[in-house]
Amino acid sequence: MSSAASKSRHTTRGRPRLYTTYASEMAIFNTASKRVWIAIGFFALVILPFFLDRDMVSLGAKVLIFAIGGIGLNLLTGYAGQVSLAHAFFLGIGAYTAATLGGEGKGNIIGLGWDMAIWLPLAGLVPAIVAAVIAPLAARVRGLYLAILTLGLVFIGEHIFKEAKPITGGAGVGRAPAEPVFLGFDLFANYEVFGIEIDRYTMLFFTCLVIFVIMAVLARNFTRSRFGRSFAAVRDRDIAAEVMGVSLLRTKTLAFAISAFYAGIAGALFSIVIGRISPETWNFFLSVDFLAVIFIGGLATITGSIMGAIFVVMLPQLVNALTRYLPIDPGVGQGGLLNVFELQSMIFGVLIVVFLIAEPRGLYGLWLRLRNYFKAWPFSY
Repeated sequence: MSSAASKSRHTTRGRPRLYTTYASEMAIFNTASKRVWIAIGFFALVILPFFLDRDMVSLGAKVLIFAIGGIGLNLLTGYAGQVSLAHAFFLGIGAYTAATLGGEGKGNIIGLGWDMAIWLPLAGLVPAIVAAVIAPLAARVRGLYLAILTLGLVFIGEHIFKEAKPITGGAGVGRAPAEPVFLGFDLFANYEVFGIEIDRYTMLFFTCLVIFVIMAVLARNFTRSRFGRSFAAVRDRDIAAEVMGVSLLRTKTLAFAISAFYAGIAGALFSIVIGRISPETWNFFLSVDFLAVIFIGGLATITGSIMGAIFVVMLPQLVNALTRYLPIDPGVGQGGLLNVFELQSMIFGVLIVVFLIAEPRGLYGLWLRLRNYFKAWPFSY
């Protein structure tokens, strides 16, 4: 076996796209360039927080969190073909599960003060169970009807969050998030490692980075499994998939449960980043943000979810920086005719339409075109 593998490596040297086995083609890092760039990117993420201020480090942690949630929604919408607008609902369940199990109880607010090693997995598991219960109803419809059904979950969830005051703190009040204490180590404390001081913002960034890497690798492996192939079969032609023996109910239920698990993990981490959570946080616009992550970044690709998360999180900062130079009312962002949030929503809407029409694979598709152009240069094809 080793000699065969060695022979395969020698026959493909210099031709990274020539695969001699199915396993080598489906490998996560199937080319040397991927392995090199992944290593460079990971090293850059490790050292980057030490050269940025606190605000940018917090934004970096938010990008990683949005990437986790985007990967979950991409598994459901991009890979399984099930359009969902309920992502904010599952993020909220994950956030309040974490806050209830890992937060501090004050007055009428429930808080058990458990360790992060317990409440973080449960923050994903509880939304997954709720999604598995709802999924049989969602599996009966598709397309626009499925989108409307999942949209209803957002409004139902927002009402429940406002009324469940012992868990959420109630409307306009909110509650503190879970305490980020992992196996006795306070992730909000300052540490010194090999003479290098690591503050709480950097610790939070590294925590999100580790969780993101784990979740991304798990998702990539899942898409290569038989369950991932069943997702693609249901997405491309559900009737044909059912004829071939793929259970539509089981596949769609699994897709909703896994997507909700990722959303719950992202919601728990997001609640720590924003500092205080209220029922108004988990609204329809947050679901739109995650839809923008996968549509702008690229459907059915893990890398596209990362690109989309970077774009969606950094766009408001770019809009804030450019408002003083825009040829519109100077009140932008300061209560004028058009505020930053409205301008940001307009840009999201326009970009989603543009990418759906011009480049359905989003930013990842643009990257593929650019990469293939330079690989084939100076030839046109």
